[in-house]
Amino acid sequence: MSPPMRQSVAQISAELGIHVVTLYNWRKAWRLQGEVVPASEKDPEGWSATDKFTVVLETAGLNATELSAYCRERGLYPEQVERWRQASQDANEKPVLTLKEQKELERLRAQDQKEIKRLKQG
Repeated sequence: MSPPMRQSVAQISAELGIHVVTLYNWRKAWRLQGEVVPASEKDPEGWSATDKFTVVLETAGLNATELSAYCRERGLYPEQVERWRQASQDANEKPVLTLKEQKELERLRAQDQKEIKRLKQG
């Protein structure tokens, strides 16, 4: 389930003789503990945004040596983690509108809709 081997739950079940439900329960428990356990055998670039963000959080305070060790354990590259970190930071680049600004935009949109309707009828 976890990198670097990334075997499916079915493969692990068959190989070790552990029931599939037990493995899914373990995986769920690991996720609740904050462990990065991707839900599939996907390459790390195909991981969910949640898994990538968890990696970013887990590596936030690591120095280069610690980051390299972390990545080796999980089948990642430090460059991937840095890209994910940058994407996480960029996600909040666009300023959030205030309530007043949102209402003004809604008012302008309603005006535009009325104007479009009027032009279509005329």
